[in-house]
Amino acid sequence: MGLREIKWTKVSAAYLDKYMAMIKLFFDLIEEGKIKVRIMFTQNARQPVGLTREQIEESYFLLYYQFLKHGFGLIYSNDTKNPIYLRLYLDQLPDTKAKSDKFKNFIYDLQFQKEFEHANIHIRKEDIAEVDSHDHIILQCTDVVLGAMQFRLNDLHKAIPEGQRRRAAKTIAKEKLYKYINSRIRGIYPGFNIGESTGHKGDISNRWHHPYRHWKFVPGQWEYDETKTKHK
Repeated sequence: MGLREIKWTKVSAAYLDKYMAMIKLFFDLIEEGKIKVRIMFTQNARQPVGLTREQIEESYFLLYYQFLKHGFGLIYSNDTKNPIYLRLYLDQLPDTKAKSDKFKNFIYDLQFQKEFEHANIHIRKEDIAEVDSHDHIILQCTDVVLGAMQFRLNDLHKAIPEGQRRRAAKTIAKEKLYKYINSRIRGIYPGFNIGESTGHKGDISNRWHHPYRHWKFVPGQWEYDETKTKHK
């Protein structure tokens, strides 16, 4: 592509056609059932309350754990009931080795929970690895899709540089790529709402069977902070 690594932050007018081509291939594979994508996000205005200091310090890992446990519906993935061994390739974790190892142990222990035992799903410690997205094109494409959602949900497509009257060419290129991504999602789910959790269509096992889903994570206890909304 002329780029060492494709990332949402690198989308520009000059590279738009190449990004479009790459994302087209990515969504072709999603539609064919060869790749499943799950996007998880939170609404900043819903601030969690009642958390301990440890929970606040480890919020990244706690959210990541919930995402891995629930986001892909892994417990619904094994129709054969033959043993399944998961391989988990995590983008490099942004914390100390001690905290990262603690997190990996929690992930390893998922297999001992009743639902995972019933589904005959196993995780070997050597199959939980941190990887560099530079070496994994699927992670790179996911970064682009995630970036596009964050771009639109935060109204960044409307941004005009200070002192200017018009949007930057890069912003316009990003909006075009977002619109293409959204059109591909709506080709799978007509009327798809990017800002809400994707419904199950009456069958919770669709957490696994759906090729593409969004999950808006809402804390169990929260309070609304208007200063963190995009319409202040």
